Amino acid sequence: MLNERFVYFRPRAVFTVLLVVLAFAAALEVIWISRQVVTWVLVALFLALALNPAVEWLLAHGVARRGLAVAITMLGAALFVIAIGAVFVPTVVHQVNEFVDAVPGYVDDVTKGRGRLGFLETKYHVVEKVKEAVHNGGARKVLGFSGTAISLTKSVITIIVATLTIVVMTIFMLLEGPEWVDRLYSLLPAQQQTRWRAVGYDVYRTVGGYVTGNLVISLIAGVTTTILLLALGVPFAVALGLVVGILDLVPLAGATIAAVIVCTVAFLHSVPAGIICVVFFIVYQQIENHFLQPVIYGRTVQLSPLVVLISVLIGAQLAGVLGALGAIPVAGSIQVFVRDWLARRPGRIVEPAGAGTAPP
Repeated sequence: MLNERFVYFRPRAVFTVLLVVLAFAAALEVIWISRQVVTWVLVALFLALALNPAVEWLLAHGVARRGLAVAITMLGAALFVIAIGAVFVPTVVHQVNEFVDAVPGYVDDVTKGRGRLGFLETKYHVVEKVKEAVHNGGARKVLGFSGTAISLTKSVITIIVATLTIVVMTIFMLLEGPEWVDRLYSLLPAQQQTRWRAVGYDVYRTVGGYVTGNLVISLIAGVTTTILLLALGVPFAVALGLVVGILDLVPLAGATIAAVIVCTVAFLHSVPAGIICVVFFIVYQQIENHFLQPVIYGRTVQLSPLVVLISVLIGAQLAGVLGALGAIPVAGSIQVFVRDWLARRPGRIVEPAGAGTAPP
C-alpha cells in the first residue's frame, strides 16, 4: 500500500497569500486608473535624471546651495528651449503653412492621376474609394470628426496642465531627490547600506546616461538631417528635421519611421534627392549604432542588441511609445541588480579585472 502524503496549509498562510494577491491587483488597478499621472511622473523623473548632472556640476564648481543650482539649471534649460523655439518655430509654422497650401495641388494630381502621386489613382483608385466611404458613412466617419472642437480644447488644456505639472515635479525631484534617496537607504540595515548605495549609483548611471545620451543623439540626428535637406533643396527641411529628432528618441523603430517619412518627401521633390536621402540614412544609422551610441552612452548602458530588441518590444506592448522609451533604462537597471546578485551568490568567485591574462 502506497503511503499517502497530505499537504496542509494553515488558514493564516492561505489568508496571507490571498491578501497579497488582492493588494497587488488593487495596486495594478490604481496604476491603470491613474496611468496619465504615472506617465507625467515618469517623464519628470527622466528629465530630473537628465538635468541632475548639471546640478551636481554647479555644486562642485562653487554654487553653495542646491536650490540655487537647481534654479540656474532650470533657467538654463528654459532659455535653451526658448532659443530653439525662436529659431525653429517660425520656420516650422511657415513650412507647415506651405504644406497646407500645397495639399490642394497634391489632391488635384491624385484626382486626375498625374504627377508623382498620380499612381494612387491610376493603380489603386483612391479617389473612388474615398467617395464611396463618404457616401456610405459621411465625412464625419471618414475624417473621424466627433466633437472636434471639444476634443481639441480638452487636448490643449491637458497639454498645458501636463507641462506645468511635469516642470514642477522635475524641480521638486531635483531639490529633494538626494534626501529621499538617503531616507530610503537609512531604512536598510547598516551593514547593507554600502552595497545598496553602490547598486543605486550604478542604476543612476545607467538611467541618467541613457536619458542624456538619447537626447544628444536625437539632437545630432535632427540637425544633420536638416542640413542635408536644406542642401538638397527639399521642402519642409526644418520641420522634417524636427520630426527626425523626435522619432529618433524611440529606440530601433523610431529612426526607421523617420527615414521612411523623410525619404518619401525627398522622392516627391526629386529622384536624386530621394536616393541621396536613402544612402544618408543607411550610412548614418551605421555611424549612430557603431560610433555615436558607444561613445555617448559609454559604459552606462551595456546591453546586447537582442536584449534591447526584446525590451523595446515588451515595453511598446505594455505602454506604447512611453514603454519603448523606458524599456532600455529599465532593462539596464534590472541587469545591474542581476549582476549584483550573481556576484554575491554563496561560493561565487569574482575574478578581478584582467584575471586570466599572463603577466608581462
